[in-house]
Amino acid sequence: VFVEVDYWLRTQWVPKAGETEWRQSVDREVLATRKSVGICDVTTLGKIDIQGTDAGAFLDKVYANTFSSLGVGKCRYGLMLREDGMVFDDGTTARMGQNEYVMTTTTANAVTVFRHLEFCRQVLWPDMDVQLISTTEAWAQFSVAGPNARKLLQKVVDQDISDAAFPYMGAGNITVGGLRARLFRISFSGELAYEIAVPTRYGDGMIRKLMEAGAEFDAVVYGTEALGVMRIEKGHVAGNELNGTSTALNMGLGKMVSRKKDSIGMLLSQREGMTREDGLRLVGVKPVNPAAELKAGSHFLKTGAVAKAENDDGWITSLVYSPHMGHYIALGYLKDGANRIGEKM
Repeated sequence: VFVEVDYWLRTQWVPKAGETEWRQSVDREVLATRKSVGICDVTTLGKIDIQGTDAGAFLDKVYANTFSSLGVGKCRYGLMLREDGMVFDDGTTARMGQNEYVMTTTTANAVTVFRHLEFCRQVLWPDMDVQLISTTEAWAQFSVAGPNARKLLQKVVDQDISDAAFPYMGAGNITVGGLRARLFRISFSGELAYEIAVPTRYGDGMIRKLMEAGAEFDAVVYGTEALGVMRIEKGHVAGNELNGTSTALNMGLGKMVSRKKDSIGMLLSQREGMTREDGLRLVGVKPVNPAAELKAGSHFLKTGAVAKAENDDGWITSLVYSPHMGHYIALGYLKDGANRIGEKM
């Protein structure tokens, strides 16, 4: 079952015989991935190759956190701010060589981020030695997540990917049956996980090979709905939280905005109204009664408070049913949220 995401069709879930409701499929995919291993097509994520002697310095300017210090063969989670200090996009960038980086963007902002980088390169810092090319459609990429992810991939790749050889947040050029590929040890779901990329023409063969190798581990293909459940269980922000009106501080990621360097949006992100200690903060939410259903977009009110604007304490941004918890769970922005853990409302 597919969903339109910009110019792509993405798998939402993969129903099996006897499953008559979407939740049955999604719950199964989540539980199977957490128990053993699941595979998700993440080809739609934006991919931008950034090269040149000033590539690291350029990334320091466009990202709120530092990338010039990243070691070769490593990747790092990054936040990009708009000029006004609001969060623009997030993603991971890997350093593949001394002067070569591979940036990953969200699916929704793949084109927007590339345009932004080209504007920065051509207009803001034309003297920097930086070259960019979008490679989103050049690579088919798959997330392999779960406790057996390494065992599955070890059957497919030609290199040693043990903990010692390929640690967490590692990245590198590898081969699969002699064919060139890329491997990143990153996780959006909270599990041991990797993302493996091959040239697009081999994408169909790659997913079939992964499923064949994963048969002994009861590997499943999981879609965007299961991905959403697992990222909310992990507490990871996505589109609903990156809504154009949220700051790094709102997301609990304020420490990622480096004050040691200048970057787009850094100064304006420090405005008084955006750095309030009692401002909105990302929190996890669950119903007091497990049988109760929460609703995305619902607003937080102190118990007994009248439902009017001046009593508004925030809202639920993302909501899923967690098959592990056996009830709904959510993420939301709550006023002074960091100091209100455990509060009922």
